[in-house]
Amino acid sequence: MINPRVFVSRKIFPEALELLSQVAEVDVWPDELPPNPQELGNKIANADGLLTTIMDRIDASILDRAPRLKVISQLAVGLDNVDVEEASRRGILVGFTPGILSKATADVGFALLLSAARRIGESERWVRAGGWEMSFHPMYWLGAEVNGATLGIVGLGQIGLEMAKRGLGFDMRVIYHSRTRKPELEEKYGLEYVPPQELLSESDFVSLHIPLTPETRHFISEPELRMMKSTAILINLARGPVVDTKALYTALSEKWIQAAALDVTDPEPISPDDPLLTLDNLVITPHIGSASVSTRREMCMVAARNLAAGIRGEKMEHCANPEIYPSKGL
Repeated sequence: MINPRVFVSRKIFPEALELLSQVAEVDVWPDELPPNPQELGNKIANADGLLTTIMDRIDASILDRAPRLKVISQLAVGLDNVDVEEASRRGILVGFTPGILSKATADVGFALLLSAARRIGESERWVRAGGWEMSFHPMYWLGAEVNGATLGIVGLGQIGLEMAKRGLGFDMRVIYHSRTRKPELEEKYGLEYVPPQELLSESDFVSLHIPLTPETRHFISEPELRMMKSTAILINLARGPVVDTKALYTALSEKWIQAAALDVTDPEPISPDDPLLTLDNLVITPHIGSASVSTRREMCMVAARNLAAGIRGEKMEHCANPEIYPSKGL
């Protein structure tokens, strides 16, 4: 009997690989950069399972090259890089890792908010460049007040809620807009539901936590940026294309808004010569929202358990297309 084979598209925690090795032969991509589509197709040509990241585009052209594939396990919550509908048509289970990274990501989100508000990155670069010539000046490095300000949350999922809770810890007024209103959370945390236009016009900080879909692509573009206060700060922890990059550059350079803080970009990684990187009123990090040791380890373990379950013909802990279970007798 031929042992099942799985391909892991990035190095992950060794304990997760050990778990996979108990159910299949494991092939791990050795390079720091992800495999390109040709390399990925070659690697999964004889694979029964695939553990992938958001940097891998899994569409029909890739799946055509993997006739044995039974299960895809995504090391992330978002699945915008995976054609789940196409996988379902082929009877391929798709796993993901929700409910793990919310707190770690919100920590980074609030760190970005504070950094942009109090000009931490800009002033730190100034110090390193030798610009600190006096011990104190009452009119230097004035930033935005966070305590008591209004925080607007767009998308009150798990990460959005954690961001809201951190805002409440700073005595902020928290307003939100989401696809579905959540009265129980409003009552429990004192949140206020508002229409999107009101959120944009009233918020001192606008924090994005929505999935990337055709409807949310460029959710924030020129009209939305012009609705915001000139003193407002935009934070994006969702996906890069949720924000129109060209419009954001114009808004920041022409001071329609005060600043922005991004943990995601479009494209990703951002090009070193992107005009956004010339702006002082932008804080940017390389998609590190979930990058705490404990969170990434647990994500790897859940992704590995999902993949192992799919290989064994068992139900996953977290499946994005459970409607195909009946066809598999599960």
